[in-house]
Amino acid sequence: MSAPSIPNLLSLRGGTTGRGRGRGRGRDRGGPSRSGGPGPAPGQTDDATIQGTDTDAAVSRLSAVDLGYLSDPFARLFVQGPATRRLPIINRGTYTRTTAIDKLVERFLATTSPDEPRQIVSLGAGTDTRCLRLFTSPQNHRNIVYHEIDFPTITARKQAIISSNPMLRTVLSTPEPLSATTWHSRALSPPENSSSNNNNNNTNTLTLHGLDLRTLTPSSPRLPNLLTTAPTLLLSECCLCYLPAPQTVSLLGHFTTHLPSGFLGLVLYEPILPHDAFGRTMVSNLAARGIAMPTLDAYPTAADQERRLREAGFERARSRTVDGVWEDWIGEREKERVDALEGGLDEVEEWRLLAGHYIVAWGWRRAGGTGDLDVGGEGGGPGG
Repeated sequence: MSAPSIPNLLSLRGGTTGRGRGRGRGRDRGGPSRSGGPGPAPGQTDDATIQGTDTDAAVSRLSAVDLGYLSDPFARLFVQGPATRRLPIINRGTYTRTTAIDKLVERFLATTSPDEPRQIVSLGAGTDTRCLRLFTSPQNHRNIVYHEIDFPTITARKQAIISSNPMLRTVLSTPEPLSATTWHSRALSPPENSSSNNNNNNTNTLTLHGLDLRTLTPSSPRLPNLLTTAPTLLLSECCLCYLPAPQTVSLLGHFTTHLPSGFLGLVLYEPILPHDAFGRTMVSNLAARGIAMPTLDAYPTAADQERRLREAGFERARSRTVDGVWEDWIGEREKERVDALEGGLDEVEEWRLLAGHYIVAWGWRRAGGTGDLDVGGEGGGPGG
């Protein structure tokens, strides 16, 4: 694959979870909106442009699901029009990124008590389906307090889909408004004649917050329904990358301020390495679409991303490139299954190059409570 045809950075972002965000996921946090505010500042992105990337995420997610990479019965509900088949390299990227974040979420749930609330907050959630998958998982997850945050237009659209879609109406109660831009819903138990053993999932809840993430600061009011003492996991799948670094620090400060004790974790999925030849080409492709990612310059390497997490107050930090996730976290039999779906990759070197420019980084602060994200070794690459 020649350099001009390298897939756009955002094309690897679709997920089943995820975000997206997805990442999935309406990504409404780059710069001021086209709806009347001032134009984007240098190095920032117009909100409407970033919001449009949620469509890319949803289409990539559905492509991976339709081809058998991922299992997600909800993926089709968030794509309008006919499905689009993505390139094999993009489908594998969607699968690998989703698998990595799923693994970290499952680790969080496995190391917290299902008899007490545990909280997940998805930043820039958009059309992400992770919440729906967790609530209908055969693992019978209980006491999950799930929050999704995105701009009001994106959140309103999602709550309307939940309210009107027959399939989703068997999973979640009709969202009840807590304010003009906030809705709350609870998971529903399956019918008595259902083969599912997930009979206690009505202890799970979802709160949709329609707001601009840039308004969250250490001094801003606590989000509705946010539990201050429950172990909490924050998810950012290609979300914080659209904000200038000082704004991301302020946003994370909102949660460290309102969640002062107990377990707090953060999972990031972002591009890295903008300064080599491949990275420069991808950044140029983004710029052609009017998209800037300030964190690419602020945290260009795996080491920088881990430092970022420690500076935000997380005691421990880890990372893996998407290529490293594929090599280290995917079993051989599963690799064989995935390779067989589209006859394997012809562009193995291109895969390594592309996947090496994306990172999943995670950090956590235990503070004496339950919870853990220690699923891999140190460093940012395979076996690191």
